[in-house]
Amino acid sequence: MISRFHFPGRLSAAGEIALPEALAHHAVRVLRLRDGAPVVLFDGEGNEADATLSVRGKAVHARLESPRGVDRESPLTVVLVQALASGDKMDWVVQKAVELGVTAIQPVQAERSVLKLAGERAERRHAHWQQVAVSACEQCGRNRIPEVRPLQPLAHWLAGHRGALNYVLAPGGAAGFAHEPAPAGGVHLLVGPEGGWSDLELAAFDAAGCRRVRLGPRILRTETAGLAALAALQARWGDF
Repeated sequence: MISRFHFPGRLSAAGEIALPEALAHHAVRVLRLRDGAPVVLFDGEGNEADATLSVRGKAVHARLESPRGVDRESPLTVVLVQALASGDKMDWVVQKAVELGVTAIQPVQAERSVLKLAGERAERRHAHWQQVAVSACEQCGRNRIPEVRPLQPLAHWLAGHRGALNYVLAPGGAAGFAHEPAPAGGVHLLVGPEGGWSDLELAAFDAAGCRRVRLGPRILRTETAGLAALAALQARWGDF
């Protein structure tokens, strides 16, 4: 399998380019690719190019063929609004959501979130999650990198998205996606933390016109629920 790498710059023409130090280190020191190895570079703006590594001592270049625009994005626009989850669950959610075609990921601080982030710590985690999204694109073939947006309190996010098509995953939802009409535009998918949504949060969702939905008769974990819902949405209205 040919390795894919995100190149932090626009790929616009054939020729030779120097690889950034971090990318070169990963290709040569971590993956142990050698001079002449075939790779694919993509720029995050929809372009990718076949290339050949050129390793000259510590300098690593790539000889590009003509870049091409390749669109592997879903026709369905879905923003995953994920309540903070503890441990490495957020990494898992970001990685798999990117593979499933999510458009963007919005972390939110919910009342029952076990993980609490603020200030510099929140900024570091945000940068880390964005890099997880980049790595997921390298693996799954996407050429546009979904944005992982900065953490917001749930109430702040909801205040700016009243009236949008907001689906709230809740075990008490009246029905699943099978009974929902095809969306005319984008969808926001809200997933609660380990402890679930609080009664106050559910009341706020109702007041904002959000639609409660359930995923069958079982209660799914936070790291499972959003991914299962994304797959269901892609099967109904996306590219599955």
